[in-house]
Amino acid sequence: MLVKQSSLIQSALKKSQWPDTKVAEVVMVGRSNAGKSSLINALCNRKNLAYVGKRPGKTRLLNFFSINDEYALVDAPGYGYAETSYDKTIDFGQMMEDYFQSRTQCKGMILVLDIRRIPNNDDLQMLEFAKYYQVPCLAVLTKIDKLSNNEKAKQKQIIAKTLNVATQDLVLISSEKKIGMEQLWDKIEEMLKRESN
Repeated sequence: MLVKQSSLIQSALKKSQWPDTKVAEVVMVGRSNAGKSSLINALCNRKNLAYVGKRPGKTRLLNFFSINDEYALVDAPGYGYAETSYDKTIDFGQMMEDYFQSRTQCKGMILVLDIRRIPNNDDLQMLEFAKYYQVPCLAVLTKIDKLSNNEKAKQKQIIAKTLNVATQDLVLISSEKKIGMEQLWDKIEEMLKRESN
């Protein structure tokens, strides 16, 4: 996809603050340090569209980004950071449940994973959320420039086995070096154009 225009529509803490739009959306989820914001910036060819914090776990809102006035990417708060309080973890769960349950224009979920880390229970729970609400999910492995080709291949196998998906269903990207962006946009477009259940 050629991104001609991208902008923040709305940052929302609760359902009543969601933008009143009808465009198809894909939501991006992942651990606090998985590289979600950097990925959104790389996909949109913008440096500071999504906030990239020095400390993980800072974003507490659902951020809705308009793409070409046709679609939207939704950046969910990162999860699993050690300093996140129990109450905030509960809030996050409720926020995501509300989103999947009510946001009918959600066409898919991107699970963003650092290729150097094995998916944990939080990651697997996000997959279960998507399955339960019948939202197609794509796992994207970030930071591939940090590993050798052998290490990448090994991690890809381990992660695919942990997620119970085929290795060819994983998309490998580097936001820093802009590797895999075209392939990922193709997959996102497939999601955006799917018919609702």
